[in-house]
Amino acid sequence: MTLLRYKKAYEKIAMGLLSYMPGEKAVKKLQELVHQYEENESWQLFLLKKGEDFIGIIGISLDETTYTVMHIAVNPSFRGEGVGREMIDMIGQVFPELECKSTDDTESFLQKCKQNDNESKME
Repeated sequence: MTLLRYKKAYEKIAMGLLSYMPGEKAVKKLQELVHQYEENESWQLFLLKKGEDFIGIIGISLDETTYTVMHIAVNPSFRGEGVGREMIDMIGQVFPELECKSTDDTESFLQKCKQNDNESKME
């Protein structure tokens, strides 16, 4: 799997993947969200590609010491396969010096990833 930085050519793919998030269905709202990632340098969007398919998306907001996972979504066909957790791990490798934070919307998912990490270390 490959994590690719968003570019304008991926706009419709990004909107499609973001539409899998709870509450993010309106086209206008999705366009505004993607536009925010295009315009704001501290907001970065990455797409996860497996073979020829884009299967996930993760959006972060950067500051000097942290990055905040703002959005994360996985194509429903690939859910339950650890794709979301893989994206969290990959973003951590892109920004190893920064602390990972969450929003209210992404907190429960990130807690689940940390819990799974701790369980894996105990085995």
